[in-house]
Amino acid sequence: MKILIACEYSGIVRDAFIKRGHNAISCDILPTESPGPHYQGDVRDILWDNWDMIIAHPPCTRLTLAGVRWLHERNLWSELDEACDFFRLFLDHPCEKIAIENPLPHRYAVERIGRKYDQRVQPWQFGHGETKGICWWLKGLPHLIPTDVVEGREARVHKCPPGPDRAKIRSRFFEGVAEAMANQWG
Repeated sequence: MKILIACEYSGIVRDAFIKRGHNAISCDILPTESPGPHYQGDVRDILWDNWDMIIAHPPCTRLTLAGVRWLHERNLWSELDEACDFFRLFLDHPCEKIAIENPLPHRYAVERIGRKYDQRVQPWQFGHGETKGICWWLKGLPHLIPTDVVEGREARVHKCPPGPDRAKIRSRFFEGVAEAMANQWG
């Protein structure tokens, strides 16, 4: 399959699909951290290139419960609208197989996106001893089935200290979840 992994700089999801023989490419405005097929630039440049599957990780800064208070305090409603429009590029795309990943959204995002997520999973269900709710909006794909439930759950991502790499650290995807995606959706 020809697969676009949108808004991914780490190459984790891309590489999981490549290992299973798929033609996968990651795309992000950042360079990839892992050598492999990667388009550095705006995903809209390649979004319409006849993909068999699109997996998207759109920026969540304005969409999640964690930042909802700033919408009012800093008047960030126009940024929320832009984020939802970008999210909908993937949700409304005609590709038959789409998975969009984001943390738990707040009600304003759900209203603008047009619907709630289809599934919510945790990294500890896929071999990672930590918590971070992963929500999936799915089209033409089944729910992910947990592969390796582990104990010792920690909120490492939420405890990440401030710093220049905080956003990158918090957005890095989990290899166990990527492996499950490639095995179950590929």
